[in-house]
Amino acid sequence: MAGAVGATTRRSRLTPEREAELYGAVLDLLREVGYEALTMDAVASRTRSSKATLYRQWGSKPELVVKALRHHKPHSIADIDTGSLRGDFHAMVGSQDDCRMAEDAALMRGIAMEMKSNPDLHRAFRELLIEPEITGLGQVLRRAVERGEVDADRPAIDFVVHMMVGAFVARQMIDARPLDRDFLTRYIDAVVLPALGV
Repeated sequence: MAGAVGATTRRSRLTPEREAELYGAVLDLLREVGYEALTMDAVASRTRSSKATLYRQWGSKPELVVKALRHHKPHSIADIDTGSLRGDFHAMVGSQDDCRMAEDAALMRGIAMEMKSNPDLHRAFRELLIEPEITGLGQVLRRAVERGEVDADRPAIDFVVHMMVGAFVARQMIDARPLDRDFLTRYIDAVVLPALGV
């Protein structure tokens, strides 16, 4: 599709280590100055790269930022398969420590605010981060249906993503406390799994 994020194929000339270093620098800058003030010039300076290299590899600031966020994730949801839905959800939560989870939640809140006025960022965020997560979560839920843990026609299946995003947003907004594994685990056990009949 013309104009889609990542539609142009770019051959990477970067080693995985160099790519990880660049993504780490992007996230550091994002935490320091926020999305709006983050520039490709600043990334180039921080990483001793040229802007031409950054644009050749990633095409745009939104794509670079969202791919950095994606790279920072410890795993793909689709790769988690413990043999039970409760186990899969708990493994998702257990893969991060509380400090990193709080940092990630803060980053996501900042990006969410920027997306309201930046359609390119919103498109990149949806295509490169949200859609793969939805696909992975769908695979986890399909396996649960195939195992007989969840009824295929359970209405809550269509709202699991919304429930999980709600937990991320509501924790800070309502409780003024950072997101942590204990809260998410209790939320999954008390809200998400019962809604799915587990």
